[in-house]
Amino acid sequence: MEETGFRTQDDALDRLTNVYSEKRSTPGRQAELKREMGKQRFGQYASSWLTRQRHYAPGSIRTVNQLLENQIFPSLNSRRVNTFSSTVVEDFILSMEDRKVGLATQQNAYDTLKKILLDACRRGAIDEDPFDGVVAPAYVPRPITIPTIEELHALKEVGSDGLRVVIDLMSGCGHRNGEAYAVNTERLVADDVYRITEQIDGKRREPARLKHRKPGEYRETPMPSLVRRSILTYVDKYGASPEGYILRSQRSKLLGSLNTRLPVERREEEGRNNSQAQSIFLAPFLRLELSIQGNTHY
Repeated sequence: MEETGFRTQDDALDRLTNVYSEKRSTPGRQAELKREMGKQRFGQYASSWLTRQRHYAPGSIRTVNQLLENQIFPSLNSRRVNTFSSTVVEDFILSMEDRKVGLATQQNAYDTLKKILLDACRRGAIDEDPFDGVVAPAYVPRPITIPTIEELHALKEVGSDGLRVVIDLMSGCGHRNGEAYAVNTERLVADDVYRITEQIDGKRREPARLKHRKPGEYRETPMPSLVRRSILTYVDKYGASPEGYILRSQRSKLLGSLNTRLPVERREEEGRNNSQAQSIFLAPFLRLELSIQGNTHY
């Protein structure tokens, strides 16, 4: 077993004493399994760890794979699991800083690495917590801009009919954007209740289970009359699929995103000679940077 990062000789001696005591008190078969896990390369262990995360949604699995392939594996793929220490983790953080990796990505990569190594630590492949004393990347998210009621109405006025439904669901029922794209007439379980059972995977354009929920679980939310009218008005105009989905396109059975800029550009052209109207229509997009997710705060 190889370990590094002890600050004093006494710390190293204490560690050796603990290792010796653990070996004497651990049954032979169990100790052998721990040694075999510790000898695994990190890439192999990370792949098996991800396979065990059956509660992860497809989008979460894609995100973890991207972080592993682009940020973590280039530095740590071939390292044996039992050689990880706080020094190795700190060197990994420094390598991301040297490569000018953004702070948000640094934190996501660090969190992913931490989940994997703490799992290895819990299973006995690593004897000591490799994150003890490590300073995590300091990412501070930028403030979220929440649109005012007036801006919300302006967005709906210049947006497409589909965008209006998405905005109404997010602002009126608290849907996430992927959940709003999955709007379905079968989920109107009462005149004033909407049952959220799924979301639309933005890349695959297909239904996926809810975030932080087991397959088949759902949540119900109060549904204002305005939201109900918005859904039914859209259905009267465009219809619904046999399964009840209403947001569709010619290229895809289900929508995973909506282009919010095109209607604004069209309205800008129409109102080019009316500077006051133009400023009203464009202000929400200039200030909010097209962050439709802010609507969930209403």
